[in-house]
Amino acid sequence: MLWTRRAAMTGCCGALAGVAAWPALAEAAYPNRPIKMIVPYPAGGTIDLLGRLVADQLRAGLAATVVVENKPGAATVLGAEQVARSEGDGYTLLTATSTTLAINKALYRKLAYDPVADFTPIAPVARVPFALIVNPSLPAQTLAEFTAYAKANPGLAYGSAGNGSPHHLGAEMLRERLGIDVHHVSYRSSVPALLDVIAGRIAFMVVDLQPALPQIRDGKVRVLGVTTRQRVAAAPDIATLAESGLDRFELVAWVGVVAPAGVPRPIVDQLAAQIDKLTSDPLTVERLTALALEPVSGSTPDRFKAFVKAEVDRWGIIVRNSGAELE
Repeated sequence: MLWTRRAAMTGCCGALAGVAAWPALAEAAYPNRPIKMIVPYPAGGTIDLLGRLVADQLRAGLAATVVVENKPGAATVLGAEQVARSEGDGYTLLTATSTTLAINKALYRKLAYDPVADFTPIAPVARVPFALIVNPSLPAQTLAEFTAYAKANPGLAYGSAGNGSPHHLGAEMLRERLGIDVHHVSYRSSVPALLDVIAGRIAFMVVDLQPALPQIRDGKVRVLGVTTRQRVAAAPDIATLAESGLDRFELVAWVGVVAPAGVPRPIVDQLAAQIDKLTSDPLTVERLTALALEPVSGSTPDRFKAFVKAEVDRWGIIVRNSGAELE
């Protein structure tokens, strides 16, 4: 049967309407293929744990297939660059840290990505408290005694997880505030540095509290204070450095999830809602708190974006004041 003109026009318009509706249908179907979560740290560490918790939540909450890929190297630059160059479709995510999105901007003369322009912020996950620890053989029970000892013995060695790491910058912040002369020894990660504090090969370090807490409780290292504004829930008996005389001193790293630039807002909101569900879950909060981590809930993508911008500026000042070598 031949089509009438009206029937032909109706058919054509219907087809065009179907084509126009396709992007909306495709977006509504998210996720319809595997999501890749890039963790720019080795497997088995704190950041890997948080990345895998988020991946588990996305699997359950979105009925998604989520593949976790560890891509450590170059102070998280390798993994971050891979994500920054990926399609902004919501199928590639990055478990990012303050190093990735704030410190590296000031540390690298030519960074392979822009931490603000090249990513879509999704949500924060947790804050990472630090602590000042010393070898137990040091005759220092308090921050004041440590300061006096360091001034009387210039050149004390301290360890870090590498040039420009929060461990390094935290110790340099202390050096400046306390007016002491200390020597930096760089390690590939915080754990070997912690082991050398225990062995007495280096005198002290500013360390993430999570791996140090068991060593503190076993008396293998002595803690002189945590670097948060308030005491850490996992160790309420440890005073803050601010309580010990360093007014307003704070050093806290953080972990969040970002995606490449250009991810549609409905997908961003879906992902953010799942992460907030994770960090608001009482069992998750209890688990992370026991690990000396501080879950962050109640944020939004817009708030996280503003936070990252502010952190770029804040850490930039700290890096410039620290004397960290630019790469």
